[in-house]
Parts: sequence; C-alpha cells; structure tokens
Amino acid sequence: MAPAARRAMIAQGGPGRIINPAEQAASVAIEGHFAYCVTKFGIPGLTKTLVLEWDRHGVTVNSISPTVVLTDLGHKAWDGPKGEAMNAQIPTGRFAAPHEITSAAIFLA
Repeated sequence: MAPAARRAMIAQGGPGRIINPAEQAASVAIEGHFAYCVTKFGIPGLTKTLVLEWDRHGVTVNSISPTVVLTDLGHKAWDGPKGEAMNAQIPTGRFAAPHEITSAAIFLA
C-alpha cells in the first residue's frame, strides 16, 4: 500500500506521512509467536528503507512499536498468568491502551 500512497502524496505536492504499525514483536522474539514475529521483524527494515528513499520527496515515514495493546485480541491472547508474566517485563508494568497508540500516530501525522 505504501507505494500507492507515495504516488498520491507526491502528485498532490506533499507533504506526506506514512506510519507503519510494528510493535515489540518487531524487535523481541516472543515464544509461540513465530509467524507473527517474522512479519513484524520486517517492518523496521521497511520503514528505514522508505525513509532513505522517500524523504527527498517530502514523505515522512515512521513506525510505532508498542508492547501488547489491549484490544479485544490483546485481551484474549494475554489474559491470565501469561499476561501477568509479560507485564512484569514491561517498564510501566502494564500493556498499552488503544488510545495511547492512536495519540502517538496522531502526533506523528
């Protein structure tokens, strides 16, 4: 989708913003989440490459990499002892709330 967005942003004269959703699984392996981590590990590389190629066209590219976000899926995946153990590893001691991530995206946009 990014190449199509870039074309539209350049055609309208910029500036443009692309914000890629990554998350902790983009930089930390999580046991039992092989396929998920593999796909997320590619997002920082994609973002860095797009920064190099598209900045000169006025398109800013960032990624956001929170820990677990407590969406409906987040609640289902991390409820109970598994979630409590993960929270113990997070400096704030808790998972992220959806509004915290949208606020970061709005700031970057």
